[in-house]
Amino acid sequence: MLTNGLEKRTLSDVDVRDAFFDELYRLAVEDRNVIFMTADMGAFSLERFKRDFPKQYFNVGVAEQNMVSVAAGLALAGKKVFIYSIVPFVTLRCLEQIKIDLCGMNLPVTVVGIGAGVMYGGDGPTHHALHDIAVMRALPGMTIYNPSDALLTQASVRLAYEQAGPVYIRLEKGCLPVLYEDAGGGFQQGFTQLRAGKDISIMATGLMVHHAVTAKDILSRVGLSVGIFDIYRLKPLNEQALLEVMIHSPRVVSLEENSRIGGLGTALSELCADAGCRVPLMRMAWPDGHCREACGREEIHRHYRMDARSVAERILDWVRNT
Repeated sequence: MLTNGLEKRTLSDVDVRDAFFDELYRLAVEDRNVIFMTADMGAFSLERFKRDFPKQYFNVGVAEQNMVSVAAGLALAGKKVFIYSIVPFVTLRCLEQIKIDLCGMNLPVTVVGIGAGVMYGGDGPTHHALHDIAVMRALPGMTIYNPSDALLTQASVRLAYEQAGPVYIRLEKGCLPVLYEDAGGGFQQGFTQLRAGKDISIMATGLMVHHAVTAKDILSRVGLSVGIFDIYRLKPLNEQALLEVMIHSPRVVSLEENSRIGGLGTALSELCADAGCRVPLMRMAWPDGHCREACGREEIHRHYRMDARSVAERILDWVRNT
């Protein structure tokens, strides 16, 4: 059974990365086959894990591709392995190893990428994570979670642990506003309706769910009723349930901190095309190009008109002009 496990702290006070590693610690207490591997990436909340479970913690150094292959070997020996690094380094750099070693043998290894979207904005394009969803979606058997707050991040640990095959978790860091007060039904559905609305359904993922909530408030002032859906499992989508939502929505907006090619918007477009659903769909994501900006995340969002106010303005323009 999922519990929030965050003691006396309120959920909004918990760094989502700490929520993840605190839950992983509890999992390691329960199951000594849980192994954590890092490519020289640390976190304050990992120190307890490293101290208390030295035989379940491995730092392979700056050798991400090797880490994937070692994790595959451990998984073949019956271990449940979590591997951790910055998104581009643990996904794009390791694509061949993930495809062959993990997906090819359907092994229970969870790839944990920190730095979703342009979180590491100041480090520039080498650290921007805007193509990982497209790449990981293309891999057979891969499950993808993109949690939006501390409780959902914590729940993703258990969800990944229970999977029989490979999982990718796109991890945030920092304290995010509360979206979920409890685990409800265990987040098995793959998405949650956070707000009701009859004019537009915004289907968002990760940090952009928070932008969607703010954009809804802005749009309500001009008379638009907006529903918000948090799509926290990007693969496999809950296709039948999402289709039911989209069929009954006058308009749908997809919102993601990812390239517009291959991400959530693409997945929803494919779903509509295959089912013959003709709902108007506006895909809001990063354009097909190189994001070369090296500055704060909020500044990059404003530059690409992906901040909450710009999102609301773009949706309003779309409604007025179509």
